[in-house]
Amino acid sequence: MAVKLTLRQQQVLDIIRSEIQRTGFPPTRAEIAKALGFKSANAAEDHLKALARKGAIELTAGASRGIRLVDDDSPATDSLIAPLLQALQLPIIGHVAAGSPILAAEHIEREIGVESSLFSQTPDYLLRVRGLSMRDIGILEGDLLAVKKTADARNGQVVVARIGDDVTVKRLQINGKLVTLLPENPEFQPITIRPGDDFSLEGIAVGLIRTAPLH
Repeated sequence: MAVKLTLRQQQVLDIIRSEIQRTGFPPTRAEIAKALGFKSANAAEDHLKALARKGAIELTAGASRGIRLVDDDSPATDSLIAPLLQALQLPIIGHVAAGSPILAAEHIEREIGVESSLFSQTPDYLLRVRGLSMRDIGILEGDLLAVKKTADARNGQVVVARIGDDVTVKRLQINGKLVTLLPENPEFQPITIRPGDDFSLEGIAVGLIRTAPLH
């Protein structure tokens, strides 16, 4: 049964949905506050807690983007059939050899079944994250990044890109004809793509699966 939300709570929920559709990740409290003109992130936190109490979202303590939508509007499906309909078999891509396609057989560690409802869009594969360049948005070493194959991406999306022989995960910034790949960790430098560089987009991030235990 749908829970009645206040106008402001609905606005916060709409921003969460919009940001997940746009980038594959929920917004931070600061981003919500900025979008709605709040004076501080604390006001956004209060609305998030109210939405969580009403069952519209789930919150993960200690994570700046630890917000998960709870979809209670989908039609009921037979409890035995639903898991079969929602399950995806996705390959896990480990180390990618220089110059070869990401989905080449030698890169696939194994396949796992996952729920399609975990992702903002249907992914094509799970990429095992290496390094901590995206640490500040919660993408950590060893995580499985759900990736949808595409050569097109919008400004601000988290993408998988190939630069020469390297495959990297970064946030895409487009300013006119200038393309920059931004880390989410101040210890790493942005990567500017110059005319003539061997550069291509491999896909966009549509979700994340944490494999390491929480501490």
